[in-house]
Amino acid sequence: MTKPISSPLNEDDRQTIGAILQSTLAELIDLSLIGKQAHWNVVGRQFRSVHLHLDELVAMARTHTDEVAERAAAIGVAPNGKARTVAETSGLSGFPDGWTSDVDTVEAIVAVLGELIKRLRMRIDEADKSDLVTQDLLIEVVKDLEQQHWMWQAQQAGA
Repeated sequence: MTKPISSPLNEDDRQTIGAILQSTLAELIDLSLIGKQAHWNVVGRQFRSVHLHLDELVAMARTHTDEVAERAAAIGVAPNGKARTVAETSGLSGFPDGWTSDVDTVEAIVAVLGELIKRLRMRIDEADKSDLVTQDLLIEVVKDLEQQHWMWQAQQAGA
């Protein structure tokens, strides 16, 4: 089946917005995986608070992952969240292997969130030209990411 869902957008806008949503989808899935990797491997004096905060981050990323994928489907673009696609297209900085100190974990999460926010803010500007509904969704995602970024930076400042 090639195109069972029609798009409210013209073909050029559908392709542009589809690419924006697909990139965002891959990065949000990657963020949730990075968060879980960190969650399983964090150690240190602040283990419990960092461990629990990582669960919050993962839950937020997964919620927005679903919203982004459903928006893509709504405009006639089949979302692709397969592991291979995420690995090949995300581009987010990874997370170290093995046990990671609470301080290093917080530092890595701050960096990943900062990187993702920067990319999404560029996509918000690009979506302005093609689809305000998608732009609104991306704004909501960035709002939540920036709130998380602030909270992680606050932990970093206390270290």
